[in-house]
Amino acid sequence: MREEGRLWAAAGVASECGPRANNQDFAGVYLASETERMRRGMVAALADGVSGGQGGREAAELAVRSLIEGYYAQSDSIGVAAAVHRVMAPYNRWLAAMGRGETLAHAATTFTALVLRGRRVHVCHVGDSRAWLLREGRLQLITTDHTHAHPDRRHILLRGLGLEEQLRLDHHQLELTEHDRLLLTSDGVHGVLNARKIEKILSQRHSAQADAQALVDAALAAGGQDNATALVLDVVSLPALGHDAIAGDMARLPLLPPPVEGESVDGFRLDKLLAEGRSTSLFLAHDTVGGAQVVVKFPKPSLLSDHAARAAFTREMLVASRVSSPFVGGSIPVPQDRQTRLYGVQPYYAGVTLEQRLASPLGLEEALAIAVKLTRAVAALHRQGIIHRDIKPDNVILTEDGGLKLIDLGVARLPRIEEAIVEEIPGTPGYLAPEMFDGEQGSEASDQFALGVTLWRLFTRHWPFGEPEPFSRPRFRQPASPSKRRPELPAWLDAALMQAVAVEPSARFGDVVELLRALEGGAAVERVALRPLPLIERHPVAFWKGVSALLFAAFLVAVIWR
Repeated sequence: MREEGRLWAAAGVASECGPRANNQDFAGVYLASETERMRRGMVAALADGVSGGQGGREAAELAVRSLIEGYYAQSDSIGVAAAVHRVMAPYNRWLAAMGRGETLAHAATTFTALVLRGRRVHVCHVGDSRAWLLREGRLQLITTDHTHAHPDRRHILLRGLGLEEQLRLDHHQLELTEHDRLLLTSDGVHGVLNARKIEKILSQRHSAQADAQALVDAALAAGGQDNATALVLDVVSLPALGHDAIAGDMARLPLLPPPVEGESVDGFRLDKLLAEGRSTSLFLAHDTVGGAQVVVKFPKPSLLSDHAARAAFTREMLVASRVSSPFVGGSIPVPQDRQTRLYGVQPYYAGVTLEQRLASPLGLEEALAIAVKLTRAVAALHRQGIIHRDIKPDNVILTEDGGLKLIDLGVARLPRIEEAIVEEIPGTPGYLAPEMFDGEQGSEASDQFALGVTLWRLFTRHWPFGEPEPFSRPRFRQPASPSKRRPELPAWLDAALMQAVAVEPSARFGDVVELLRALEGGAAVERVALRPLPLIERHPVAFWKGVSALLFAAFLVAVIWR
């Protein structure tokens, strides 16, 4: 993950008259300064002046220039669609009024604009110019033509700038990924080239300028009789998904009581209640839009404050966007125009929790494999400066395919994000490090302690400091070694577990990567020790007592026999 990403796109524009006397198309791109891109984004637009009236070229060029000049003058506290509408609505009224005069009689134009802001593209559109998206070799048409449905009248616009007093702009927004290609075309291109041909040219992946020119040249070579214009934007890089952006999305969503089994929320059919937590309800759901099985988590407003609920869901989405690990659970973003209330969507991982698995003994080989995967999950979080703060067997899923997922990052501590000091200690009693009872808000060392307690239970099915009692602080003393509970544990594993749960943070491993090396390295060196140790090594006194008893019995038998 790049710590400091930025929005950047490469642009290419090509426009030709074709057999016509003049070119009534106009397209433009404003890449903006880095500061402007961070605040307001980048703008590209294409307009195709209506040839039936006077001043088609003027109408098209003024539309594009008005957007570029006016958009950056708008307050950045309003949304993109509102900002574009504030600029283009007065222009539309002016153009409609001029169209009733002689100078620009019947002047009108199509208009399609792209605004790249953050990690999204906003498409504002009226008329029959088009916006497209090429992603992973597949071309998608974003806009809908505002023309007559009858084949013989498709050249007649129903909506456009200057055709109506009231501006009616379509607005679409899409999540962007790096290497997306965005395309704007006038009907002189897409009226001649079908989608498959456009897709083939764009998939050549030459420069944005070269492929924009290739589209125009192909349209004219295919017999195009109109002006032909293409504008290509290649998404080179995107900003890292930020806390403020996610928090802003969450802030608009109402906090409602959790639904019940059988209900549907925004196309998620809630088939089964998986868990009823203290502050959340977890459902297994079917996404009727995407078709997948997912898990949907709803907050409980009666137990969570508005701020706490939004902060928890913001953390989970932000961590999922920043951490790429096969051992850390993910999050599924829901489009803004779909989500109507506060909830979070996660992939469904078929399996059992580690807590459920601890109901029956685990072999040492299996337990060690789980320990290594879980430690890798924590290491992946710590590499990004993220502190989980609630590591425990209930938050570890052992998947049916043999994998592992560390989940529930609602109380995670994130780098460079201020948080209010809360009265309640984040985490679960029994896994909290001693320093957290003294006001520590969570650190890599406290995560290591919680991981150590979890591993202790994984290998011994017991707690290092005794079963935790609700509402009481554990008595942190030097615990008896885990091999007292499970004698076949090798010495290196015994030592590693003891160090991970040391009462003093400075006595623990330097970081969880050191713990991971101990787990992986010890297993490699002493793999044979993972088999049950012989009795002579586990209980030497009992062994020799047994041998002595057998020898004495043999002696008695020999005496009696003689």
